[in-house]
Amino acid sequence: MPPRSPLPQRHGLDPAWMRTADLDRTRADPWSTMGAWLDARLSEFIDVDAFLADGRFVYESGVAVAGSDQYQPHTFVWFHRDLRDEPSVPGDIHIVHRDERIVVIDKPPFLATIPRGRHVQQSVVVRLRAELDLPELSPLHRLDRVTSGLLILATEKRWRAPYQTMFQRGEVGKVYRALAPVRADLELPTTVTSHLIKRRGNMQAETVADLPANSESLIELETVLDDARAVYRLTPRTGRTHQLRMHMLSLGIPISGDPLYPIVRDVSVDDFANPLQLLASELSFTDPIDGSLRRFESVRALPLLGESTSV
Repeated sequence: MPPRSPLPQRHGLDPAWMRTADLDRTRADPWSTMGAWLDARLSEFIDVDAFLADGRFVYESGVAVAGSDQYQPHTFVWFHRDLRDEPSVPGDIHIVHRDERIVVIDKPPFLATIPRGRHVQQSVVVRLRAELDLPELSPLHRLDRVTSGLLILATEKRWRAPYQTMFQRGEVGKVYRALAPVRADLELPTTVTSHLIKRRGNMQAETVADLPANSESLIELETVLDDARAVYRLTPRTGRTHQLRMHMLSLGIPISGDPLYPIVRDVSVDDFANPLQLLASELSFTDPIDGSLRRFESVRALPLLGESTSV
């Protein structure tokens, strides 16, 4: 891990960092200057010469890196990336609960949980670090960008371990609700089990038929809205990637608005017109710090409404 960053957060985002290789007396380092090393590592992604000219690379001391500086092994360098102009994701981040240790929010669809790829400023972490003045705010579990509903975050790093352990041990009760087609011939409630895998680089998860089940979900019919649609209550007993979406698909009732299942649809990441109708609606657990019973409910209801494409 690097030392403490000499640069403050910007837009609620920590600076990026890199480190030169450790000293190896058996070989000669291939770079004579820090500028050459930075160019070799970063020129594919940023204008290294411009960053150097503007003093945007800094050492641990806070001193700007000069391109002509002699290359030094085991040296940390920090910098802030340029961010793309991101359309604002519609919908409010509702604060359901806040105390010294945790913040519980109700996330709108299309808002990323953490800054990643094309979604940096438009993420829960970046937005709320600035809005709540909590620079160490971090999520305790995951919620897909297209999924709406309850998400719990730790206010400071010191609170992360006990709450994350609680999630890892499956000690948190989770209830989702989904809008999907009606199937008159489907007997519910039912428990769906399967072996799911998600391969790196593949957008869809896969079911492997000949392996023991590693995922389990209870599916219940809650409310029939009309001849075509119903709201289902989904209780995952495991937490595999895309588990609920895959299990609903396996029953022949894929969740409405899903851009990945049953087929991958060509939808712009900045298109907010057709949200996935999946809502993380309830969370319950025994607080690992004080032993109190905690239960939270989403303020949202299905169907979730979209907005016209904003590009």
